[in-house]
Amino acid sequence: MKQACFIIICCLFLNASGQAVQNEFDGKKWEAPYNLENPKGWDVERFLIPIAFAPSIQYRGVEDIRFTPGWSKKDTKEYWSYAFLWYLDSTYKFNSAIIEKNLIAYYTGLANVNVDKSKVDIDKLVTIKASVKKLRLEKPDAQTFEGSVEILDYMTLKPLSLNLRIHVRYCKEQNKTFVFHEVSPQPFSNKVWESLNELWTNFRCTKE
Repeated sequence: MKQACFIIICCLFLNASGQAVQNEFDGKKWEAPYNLENPKGWDVERFLIPIAFAPSIQYRGVEDIRFTPGWSKKDTKEYWSYAFLWYLDSTYKFNSAIIEKNLIAYYTGLANVNVDKSKVDIDKLVTIKASVKKLRLEKPDAQTFEGSVEILDYMTLKPLSLNLRIHVRYCKEQNKTFVFHEVSPQPFSNKVWESLNELWTNFRCTKE
C-alpha cells in the first residue's frame, strides 16, 4: 500500500520497537500461515500487533490489510472500503463493548498519526464513537458483529461514518484467534460488501 498513512504507521512501529523487530518482521516478505486472498488490483499492508498508534489494544500478532482499488479515491464508491485481519496469538474472548473500545482506540490513533496536530485541533473536528451489536452467528464464525464508527477522515479532515462487519474465528490446533474487520462508508446493500465478504468466505485458517 503506497498511501502515506500506512507508511507512517509502519515507520512509527519500527522506531518504537527497535532495530531487532525491524530485522525480524517485514510485512512485504512475511508469509502468512493462513489463506487470505489478495485480489487483483487490491493493495496489501501488514504490521505487527501491538499496534504503535494504538498501544492500548494489547494483543500480540499481525494485522493483515486488504485495500480496495478505490479506497483512497474520493470519487469512487470504494472510498475508505477495506478489510483488515487481526491474526492473534492465543485465544481471546470478545463482546460488543470490547470491540467498541478497540475501534475507538484504533481510529483515534490513525487520526493522530496522520494529521498535523500543530495545525489542526483533532478534538474540535470530530468525536470518535463506536456502536457495535452481536449478530446471529454466521458459521463457521465463533462470533459475528455489526456496527458503525464515527471517525475523522484524515484525507479530507471531515467526519466520516464507517459501517463494519466483524467476524471472530478460533483455530484451536494453532491456539490462534482471527478477527476479520470489513469496513466501508457504503450501506450494507452496496456491492462493495460482496467483495469484502468474499475475502472472509474464502478465508482458511491454514494454507492447506
